[in-house]
Amino acid sequence: MSLVSLGQSHGRGRGIFAVERIESGTTIEVCPVIPISPEHRRIIEQTELFNYYFNWEEDSLSVALCLGYGSIYNHSYHPNARYDKNYADKTISFVAIGPIEAGEEITVNYNGHPHDQTRVWFTAV
Repeated sequence: MSLVSLGQSHGRGRGIFAVERIESGTTIEVCPVIPISPEHRRIIEQTELFNYYFNWEEDSLSVALCLGYGSIYNHSYHPNARYDKNYADKTISFVAIGPIEAGEEITVNYNGHPHDQTRVWFTAV
């Protein structure tokens, strides 16, 4: 049984929500990714997919599309989850950084670190 479900997030469109209480440190989801080369990144950046990819590899030139619910988690500067990239397995794991109640939206900081306050490319809610 999945710990999460897709739902409507107030002011943000779709979002991912806990279906039951999730304890801190719990892996919420492990998502496979599709790595995209720097050449193809330029094409992706001209489409709606620009808003859904993750920087990939240490050089940040490559990107990856995250499958599962991975690309639907919304951004927050005060997230309740983080994401960990596993380059060798080509996956991204989403992990609770505090307890998350049933029905609560699960958010991550798009900057990659839960406490990073660097501005993102859109107006954050």
